Amino acid sequence: QCRFRRVQFTPDLLPADLVGTRIFNQKTGEFTTWLGPVFTNLLLADEINRSPAKVQSALLEVMQERQVSIGGETFKVEEPFLVMATQNPIETEGTYPLPEAQVDRFMMKVVIDYPNEMEEFVIVERMTGKLEQVRPVLTVPELLDLRKEAEQVFTDPALMEYAVKLTVATRDPGKFGLEDLKPYITYGASPRSSINLVLAARALAYLRGRSWVIPQDMTDVALDVMRHRLVLSYEALAEGVTSDTILKRILETVPPPREVLKSHAEAAYKS
Repeated sequence: QCRFRRVQFTPDLLPADLVGTRIFNQKTGEFTTWLGPVFTNLLLADEINRSPAKVQSALLEVMQERQVSIGGETFKVEEPFLVMATQNPIETEGTYPLPEAQVDRFMMKVVIDYPNEMEEFVIVERMTGKLEQVRPVLTVPELLDLRKEAEQVFTDPALMEYAVKLTVATRDPGKFGLEDLKPYITYGASPRSSINLVLAARALAYLRGRSWVIPQDMTDVALDVMRHRLVLSYEALAEGVTSDTILKRILETVPPPREVLKSHAEAAYKS
């Protein structure tokens, strides 16, 4: 029952087309505020890299602050609010690089490759078969309640420290015996990497039916959470070294906590 909007990003798209603007009404002689498509629950920014930086940057405020400033007024977006964006990694002609500040605000970057045979069969079956009626399974209040429950999933301080170590390893790989990675990294991950590692691990633990996070939850989401936060050097690009290559080395080298964390979680809930 959430609202959904899709915006096709094009070179002629303006920031006002995205967030809204003030419109002068000639009949009344007054300005009225038109709220753009960002005022929704789920926003799909399709082919986001086909618009210039000023349009991409229009998403910065709403993604971080959950609000938009128009004509000196501030307008809050409704909860839940989620921005999803796509970009085509093959057809790059006529595209613009995404600003690092905006990329960092995305919680995850999920790389979608070709589907396997079974996945493609399901796609073909759904697209060529009879479309079943889609029924809502959750109300907005129910979804917000589930999100609150996921936020309460216990995370041991040792796991938070592990998230910080993974992030620090991207900035100073030599500290963890990975000196050979240093020439490939221009800028490491920001503190948002550590924050989102913990948040994503909590959500995954909740989906797996647990009220506490284990190291595997964090390692399972690490690539998706961190890959877009690394700025690679020209040397890495020339040698074909990717963010995933670097992160896999870090995950293999930086050990996760070994303690059993379930007892810690039970003790925390009892207290």
